[in-house]
Amino acid sequence: MYVAVKGGERAIENAHSWLAEERRGDPAVAELTIDQIREQMKLAVNRVMAEGSLYDPDLAALAIKQARGDLIEAIFLIRAYRTTLPRFGATRAIDTGDMACIRRISATFKDAPGGQVLGPTFDYTHRLLDFKLAADGEVPPAPQAAPRQEPTPHITGFLNREGLIQAEAASDETPPDLTREPMELPGSRALRLQALTRGDEGFVLGMAYSTQRGYARNHAFVGELRIGTVAVEMDIPELGFAIEIGEIEVTECETVNQFTGSKTEPPQFTRGYGLVFGQTERKAISMALVDRALRWRELGEDDMGAPAQDEEFVLYHSDNIQATGFLEHIKLPHYVDFQSELELVRRLRREAEGAQQEAAE
Repeated sequence: MYVAVKGGERAIENAHSWLAEERRGDPAVAELTIDQIREQMKLAVNRVMAEGSLYDPDLAALAIKQARGDLIEAIFLIRAYRTTLPRFGATRAIDTGDMACIRRISATFKDAPGGQVLGPTFDYTHRLLDFKLAADGEVPPAPQAAPRQEPTPHITGFLNREGLIQAEAASDETPPDLTREPMELPGSRALRLQALTRGDEGFVLGMAYSTQRGYARNHAFVGELRIGTVAVEMDIPELGFAIEIGEIEVTECETVNQFTGSKTEPPQFTRGYGLVFGQTERKAISMALVDRALRWRELGEDDMGAPAQDEEFVLYHSDNIQATGFLEHIKLPHYVDFQSELELVRRLRREAEGAQQEAAE
């Protein structure tokens, strides 16, 4: 139960003013612009777009600025803004086979058709602080390399030719929309993937790491990780065909998992899948590992009781906005609740002390 606090409105207004002052920081230091955040903090922008379910780098950058760098708060702002937008149609499913890749690697095939493209990555850096950045030193220009424009075949397609990997069943059924419908369990794989895409990166990473430490039957290889831009197309009824309305950058990960077979499936490789807005490699790989762990029932595997195999546990606790809202509400006044519990504890103590005195006599 919440109770009113006298003078609360004035205190809240003052808190807002103080927050704005803290957000701005020292006026002698130049203020960050939206363009600077969008271009130089791109990975943070990508996370906000992915977990906020809205692809708009400028709005994500604005949210990061307003939230003082608190990415979960920025995600909250984006989701709240998203609810105000009209929905006038739906696009076709993107075709990642036609992706213009800036990065594409495989841990399963060295000489993959289309080649390995390292792209912009921290993987091969020494993780040493670069003090040239503190001194505003110029970064030497990178070799100019255009994204691969021709279609890049998926690695798992080569395994498919030999029938060594489980085939994915095609479906024309429209998947449920988690942003418009409440989650109902057990959910379809499409619903689970939506929840994981919107899930907190740290939580999904922790679940994925647990699968690698033995808390699920999940021996995985990164079959392919690709990053690039894909066309977004929309069917126009008046025209009778689809037109391209823009491009988005996405990260896609397919894992190849060892599978010794079950009562319903033969020995083969199985898949995990991740697809996230922007360059978000860690999230896409984590998502693919957890996706595979959650598929134990459809593959006829035994439930090992691992946290990453528990659909309800994973999906209901991965949403950082719901988690934050529930956690932070305990900061609000609970004076009446606490007083009642305080009286209860006092009464229990009196009764316990009385029982002790009777036993002593």
